[in-house]
Amino acid sequence: PSSGSKLKLLLPHHQAMANDEAAVKAKIREYLDLTLPECFVPELGEQKQGKVRSIYFSGPNVVMVTNDRVSAFDYILPNLIPFKGQVLNMISEWAFSQTKDIIPNALIENIDASVVVQKKMKNLNVELIVRGYLWGSMAAAYEKGDRVFCGLTLPEGLIRFQKLDAPIFTPTTKAEVGHDENMTMEDMEKLLGKELAKKAMDSAMKLFQRGSELMKKRGLILLDTKYEFGVDEKGVIHVIDEVNTPDSSRMCTIEEYESKYPKIAAEMKKGEHKNVTELMKAKPELKMKEFSKQYVRDALLDLGFDPTKDKSAPKLSDEQVVECAFRYMKIYETVTGNKFEFPPKMAPEKRIIANLQKAGMIQGCMAIIVGADKSQAESIQKELSGFKIPSQNVTFPTDADAAGKLVAEYNKSTEPLLIIQCSEAASAALSSSLFPVLSCTSNGMKSASSLICMPENVGRLAAQIFAHSSKDVRSLLEANIEEQQRKKSPNRMNVKAEAITMPLKQNAKI
Repeated sequence: PSSGSKLKLLLPHHQAMANDEAAVKAKIREYLDLTLPECFVPELGEQKQGKVRSIYFSGPNVVMVTNDRVSAFDYILPNLIPFKGQVLNMISEWAFSQTKDIIPNALIENIDASVVVQKKMKNLNVELIVRGYLWGSMAAAYEKGDRVFCGLTLPEGLIRFQKLDAPIFTPTTKAEVGHDENMTMEDMEKLLGKELAKKAMDSAMKLFQRGSELMKKRGLILLDTKYEFGVDEKGVIHVIDEVNTPDSSRMCTIEEYESKYPKIAAEMKKGEHKNVTELMKAKPELKMKEFSKQYVRDALLDLGFDPTKDKSAPKLSDEQVVECAFRYMKIYETVTGNKFEFPPKMAPEKRIIANLQKAGMIQGCMAIIVGADKSQAESIQKELSGFKIPSQNVTFPTDADAAGKLVAEYNKSTEPLLIIQCSEAASAALSSSLFPVLSCTSNGMKSASSLICMPENVGRLAAQIFAHSSKDVRSLLEANIEEQQRKKSPNRMNVKAEAITMPLKQNAKI
């Protein structure tokens, strides 16, 4: 071996690990600007925006695009965490494969590291939480004197971080906004019916047991977790969403727990501290290092954030963002045994669009038709379909603010759009469009960047605009151009057309 490799072998093990960690964190820094805030793809259909996902209902399936946002204390942080979305998806994909004998899952395939396709399910709208330790919000409530949780009574004399005699089931409501509320088993039975409620609880407990066994083999403890279930058209229960990820679970290493909990228990027996929280203030070195969002929560608290009073979360430093991304990566590697591979250095939304196109799920462009009557819309859509350009006929709200919000939503589109305006409706709102607005009327609109008088020419112009975004559109445009040349010059049958992209000129008539 070289002298450099000999020197590395002489380094203490912990020093070598520290060097590796520093190198990985330096690599993460290169991706701080290559994160995914959201990914709006109008072609995928109806969208529902969750805290950290864009959810599309596409026929019999649901397409979920997981972004790099992170929430804590029910607040969305202003920072984006590199790779966070794809790490959660990859852990869930692995976990689904390890638990499908317990309960079927809704996963069909992962189109992209950040894009999951699942079968459409009717969500039970219950957070199915299983706890093996007195930790997190339950520990905080216990220290304040609470003993009854979700209809279950915990014994006296427990301390934070203590292992429970047996895992307990503590379901909550699934709130769209705000905080989830605790539920009893009776509450679940009223909501779901006795049989389905019991099936859901039993499945959650079995998933937790399997997760605990798998984590133990990796040197980890699964402290608590939450699951979401849905039922298919036949009423068969499935696990959906994520399974045993750092966002849905708390974990720590066995080494961390076994080295610190005995010391914590011994300190508490001295009677010098009211509870473990007070002990942590006096001896912060005893605080458990978790693989979860707890690091984010602690970082926010260290910045002076008060979740009971403040209206928004503060911004983390670059160092804190890098540490968070590093923890997500390490938990992926620890849980699955797979090495995390850094993705190519490109904007993740471009990668997602390319992979959706490759999977045949989208063309990568779309026309939005505004203010057209039924006949005009059908005529325009027929011309667009000749070039395989997807389109949507939209009725704009008459309220100016609502129309403005709709345009602002379209402005977020990851794929290129062409707005085809067929009446004066929403002219003021469309003037703020980030995408070209084509006026398909006799007199044109001030909000438009181009005017076209004949609907039969809309398809060709749209194809020229989208030719560089979709291979199918480009191919059909080239064929169309070649056919037009054949008609003009019958004797030149083998002319190879070149794609022509026409620049849009302000109020240019076509």
